Amino acid sequence: MLRHIVLWTFKEHAEGGDKAANIARARALLEGCAALTPGIVSFDVATAQPGMIFNADLVLDSSFTDRAALEAYQHHPEHAAIKPFMAAAVAGRHCVDFET
Repeated sequence: MLRHIVLWTFKEHAEGGDKAANIARARALLEGCAALTPGIVSFDVATAQPGMIFNADLVLDSSFTDRAALEAYQHHPEHAAIKPFMAAAVAGRHCVDFET
């Protein structure tokens, strides 16, 4: 099993939207990727919650059967289509992949 965790912080304004709008858009786009390819075991997208400690605005916590499944997801055309928006709206990104 392979875990793929990504955290993003967003710019205050980008792509014609404010931070909150872009976080909501990014969340919806990512949630649309939850079943793109075989081998996705879990796929959770969440936003930072007011009143709780956070260093990022949005997180993807996902699991894949193996590296090939993660690669298939990362190169899927629907996943690739969201990358330009994310690149424009995101101020910072952190990612970690690890085997469990």
